[in-house]
Amino acid sequence: MSVIESIERAIAEIERQHDVRVLFAAESGSRAWGFASPDSDFDVRFIYVHRRDWYLSIDEPRDVIEAMLPGDLDLSGWELRKTLRLFLRCNLALNEWLGSPIVYREHGDCAQRMRALVTDGFRAPAGYHHYLRMAQSVYAEHLAQDPVRLKKLFYVLRPLLACRWIRAAASQPPTEFQHLLSADWVSAAERGLVADLLIEKADASESYRRPLAAETRQWFIDELAVAAAAASTIQSRASLDSATLDTLLRDCVASFEAQ
Repeated sequence: MSVIESIERAIAEIERQHDVRVLFAAESGSRAWGFASPDSDFDVRFIYVHRRDWYLSIDEPRDVIEAMLPGDLDLSGWELRKTLRLFLRCNLALNEWLGSPIVYREHGDCAQRMRALVTDGFRAPAGYHHYLRMAQSVYAEHLAQDPVRLKKLFYVLRPLLACRWIRAAASQPPTEFQHLLSADWVSAAERGLVADLLIEKADASESYRRPLAAETRQWFIDELAVAAAAASTIQSRASLDSATLDTLLRDCVASFEAQ
């Protein structure tokens, strides 16, 4: 059985076992970003909805479904009301799921409607600080001293380029690393450096380590400094309101009930 077949069967079993409808399922993490190692796990993230009566209880039942399957398959899903609450607060992980290039399930128009609202809901200061903190913490923990794990270079490169994207475009950065890399504000020299790293990484295991070139280390140090200095200048243009998401929730529940 292929990986995709295993994922599709797992989604169908989740729907049967929990009496839910999976509205959207996609790959997250390094496979979605476009720089997975040969031995990277599959991290499937999904959004699901219950039937109407689930939403009419005074209790607050569990709103997460998780499953670990053989073959390094990790599935984790959020119930739709939980999802939309996080979406209103500009959850960066969720925004990245919606932009994933690897989609395993898209039922109805829920994900499409959410994608159309990402720009309205994007809170640039929160997003910028999220990516900046990620770059700073991964660099301090994994790249400050040699040898470094090649994989971790990309876990600093990507959020730094996301910070650049927010500074230049004031919008949600794309999920795919190559789209970040092809932006006008990335130089040809920087693209060449990253291209060489991607070629090297293509055959490297998750644990592969090597010294970091002095000029590459200096690039990281300089870019981290630029990103940190610009943090206080980022402003929000978010305009998404809860009433819009209430309508989306009701429409998705009604659609499930009608089937």
